[in-house]
Amino acid sequence: MDANELYDPEFRKLIKSKKHTVIIPVGSLEQHGAHLPITTDSDIVTEIASRLAKKCGFIVFPTVSYGLSFEHDPLFNINIRDIYFRNFLADIIWSIEYRIDAPISIIILNGHHGNVEALNKLIKNSGKFRFGNRPRCYSYWHFMKHEFDHAGFVETSLMLAISDKVKMKKAKKGLITKGLSEKEIQRINKLSTQPGGFPKVAKNGVWGDPTGATKKDGEKFLAEIVRNLAKECQS
Repeated sequence: MDANELYDPEFRKLIKSKKHTVIIPVGSLEQHGAHLPITTDSDIVTEIASRLAKKCGFIVFPTVSYGLSFEHDPLFNINIRDIYFRNFLADIIWSIEYRIDAPISIIILNGHHGNVEALNKLIKNSGKFRFGNRPRCYSYWHFMKHEFDHAGFVETSLMLAISDKVKMKKAKKGLITKGLSEKEIQRINKLSTQPGGFPKVAKNGVWGDPTGATKKDGEKFLAEIVRNLAKECQS
């Protein structure tokens, strides 16, 4: 169920009927090369959360579309500082627990790598929440076999499956790590997460090769991710 489609009387009746699982999708607003919109992370995680909610009977709330993206400077990004990001999410969780006066399960579904550290801190300190149930946090790319990227083959394929905003004519190959030594890859990974570090390793803002991306591959990735997430959430 999508919270965007629920009204107050029906929603209050619904949440009294049984224990529910609530999904809070979290994305970012940042550059994704010349061919993908700056809303890419939020667009993808919103779609995955919606499909997961329908498959499992969960309630999905509107996506938090801003995250921690300082690594993309000076390329475009809107960056929320760690403490404010965590406090904002904590208030959302507290408010959900306060309004839904019964034990619930809360899942934070993450769509941006830069959010991971802050989300881990949030979960670690989640004992303060009302019912004592520690929220679960999943980054969707952990539920697919293909190596992930940034505006490369995977993200571009996913966007082709859910959006008409992809400009494939502007898609260009970016950073390719295949053939590099493990030591060099570790150096690149570390640098890419530092403030302003991503453009230093991927000058055009792309990690991977989006030129071969297809809608068919995107649908395959979506099905795989939702299937594996559903198994994990219901276990």
